[in-house]
Amino acid sequence: MFTIRTFAAAATALGLSASFAAAENPMVGGAAMYADKTIVENAVNSADHETLVAAVKAAGLVDVLNSEGPFTVFAPTDDAFGMLKEGTVEALLDPAAREQLTNILKCHVVGADAMSMAIKGMIDDDGGVHPVPTLGNCTLQATYEGDKIMLEDERGRTINVTIADVDQSNGVIHVVDRVILPAMQ
Repeated sequence: MFTIRTFAAAATALGLSASFAAAENPMVGGAAMYADKTIVENAVNSADHETLVAAVKAAGLVDVLNSEGPFTVFAPTDDAFGMLKEGTVEALLDPAAREQLTNILKCHVVGADAMSMAIKGMIDDDGGVHPVPTLGNCTLQATYEGDKIMLEDERGRTINVTIADVDQSNGVIHVVDRVILPAMQ
């Protein structure tokens, strides 16, 4: 059975921890991303992640994502949130929906630091599809084609990594084009 510890060990074994990442991070949302800043410290500067930052604040997850980690965050863009049914974002940001919002956001977070090459290695080791358990008790199915990593959420929806390997002091961000949703209850 795959565990978060296995995920972290595989990333470490492949020498892909934050200290070995590329010297220069990709720009995200028109902003520089700094490897010596936390996930939240960088995300607040991205013009493409204003909804995500608002959601993280509303869910009370700022302290978690500013902590030591390590975390891998699949960060949906504002456009990804815009793909949800009209009124969904506003409803999720309502304080009464905090538990639901928290669960959805935790489905975007893995308790390990996994750069794209580590993820591809685990996919290869598992014959082309790798289960990725999240902190929100969702299990994503990771695949790749060429340099493109794709995730399938528990609703069978495909989420594409559009910017990979944004190194953070407490993990890594992979920008994604859709919001990851848990299974229907």
